[in-house]
This record gives sequence, structure tokens and C-alpha cells, in this order.
Amino acid sequence: MTEILTQLLNGLVVGMTLALLAVGLSIIFGMLRVVNFSHGALYMLGPYVAMVVIRAGGNFWLGLLAGTIVVSVIGMALEFLGVRPLYGKGEILPLLLTFGASMILTESVLAIFGPLGTTIGQPQNLSGQVNLGFIAYPKFRLFLILFTVALTTTLWLFITKTRLGLLIRAGTQDTVMARALGVRVKPLFTLVFGIGAALAAIAGVMSAAMQGIEPYMGMKVLIPAFVVVTVGGLGSFRGSIIAGLIIGEAKCISILIWPPISDVIMFIFMALVLLLKPEGLFKNT
Repeated sequence: MTEILTQLLNGLVVGMTLALLAVGLSIIFGMLRVVNFSHGALYMLGPYVAMVVIRAGGNFWLGLLAGTIVVSVIGMALEFLGVRPLYGKGEILPLLLTFGASMILTESVLAIFGPLGTTIGQPQNLSGQVNLGFIAYPKFRLFLILFTVALTTTLWLFITKTRLGLLIRAGTQDTVMARALGVRVKPLFTLVFGIGAALAAIAGVMSAAMQGIEPYMGMKVLIPAFVVVTVGGLGSFRGSIIAGLIIGEAKCISILIWPPISDVIMFIFMALVLLLKPEGLFKNT
């Protein structure tokens, strides 16, 4: 029973990390119709920026803030300089451009920091374990669960309840009408791309605090992130969160049942969902 409860909590941690990463992909695709293949590289870049700040004398929280800001700016620059000229020219060109950007970012990090992995550590005030009564569980992992819930809730409220969020949704649903009403659509798209990049950086830093960092970590997590987005429904904010949690739990529980299947369980689940409901669990909401 202790092992099952521990794996259920581990599934929440894995699911929350996947959900945070997938939400960034979802809002970019749902609002810009861009398949962002550089998302994994942005996920990887956040922890490296955080590592530089921490080694320069900063703490974990300063590193997280720096990684989020720097990666968000890089994401907005990528949209402004590369993706924006390709709007209206099909979906394949932005995909190829973001894939190329991913290769450039990954190889640049590899050239600067080398191929060996390293760690960034965890905040001292979140080290150790918490006695939950039935098990003792790491404080940082519990914080990650609560932090992700708070962050995704805040983002959802921003998109659905604020005037800026309304303008973003209006610009994506009917760009021509939004422009006719005086809305500057292109800066809003740049902002959305920056928000998606920031979410990738946050997910990367949080994950790196538990598992360490290496230059190809973004490539390893990109496929699971796309699986979550596909299962949840392309462009669905809610779907990405729920699918991330389901797949995270499935991966961790399958380790107890039959460890070899843990790496393929998400693909089996995706195949079943697509056979029964090709549009995913939820529509673009």
C-alpha cells in the first residue's frame, strides 16, 4: 500500500510537469496554429540559465526567475523574427523553422557547457521530507504539485477573465475582425509565444531540480509533451492538464505492475484515445 501511494504521488509530480510543458504547447498551437518544435529546447534552456545564475551567487528562486524571463524573451524573439513572417503560409514552414531553432539552441548549449550532465540543487527550505501520516514524501515534490496547480489556475483566469486574455482569444478566432476593431494582433501573438516559452522554462527548472540537466533533455521530453497535447486535444488548455495527469499516473503505476511497459504506456493510451475519439479528450477550450 505504501508503494502504491508513493507511486500515485509520483504520478502527480510527473503529470504536473508534463501538463505544465504541454499547456505551453497548447496555448501556442491553439492561439497561433503553430506547432512549436523548439519547445523542448526552451524547456532545456531554462535550467541552464538558472544554473548560471545560481553559480554566480544567486539562489534557486532567482535562477528560476532569470530562466523564465530569459527564455520568454528568446521565445518572443523567435516568434517576432522567424515565425511571424510565415503566418498564412501553411503550418509546415513554422514547424520547420522551430525545429531548426531547436537544433541551434541545443547545439549552442552543448558547445558552451559540454555534453556532461550536472545539477542545480533544490531550495534549502524545501529539502527533506514531510510526514503525511501514511508516508514520508519529499517537500519539493509536494511544492511542485501545489505550485503547478496555482500557476495553471492563474494562467486560465488570465486567458478567460481579463481584457487582455479576451483580446488574445478574439485575435485568434477572427484575426480580420479583430484588426477591423483596432486590435493589434501581432503583438498579442508574440506575447502568447512568450508565455508558452516561459511555461516551458519553468517546467524545465522544476524538473532539473529533481533530475539534473543535460543538453538533450529537451528532446527527450518533447515527444511525451506532444503525446499529452494530442491526447488532451490539440489546443485544449484543460485537455493538456487532464491528459498530463492521466499519463503521469499511468507511467508511475505501470512501474509497479510491469516496469518494461512504463515507457510505452503513453503511446498505447494515445492510440486508444485516437481510435475512439480522434479529436482528443477535449476540444480547443
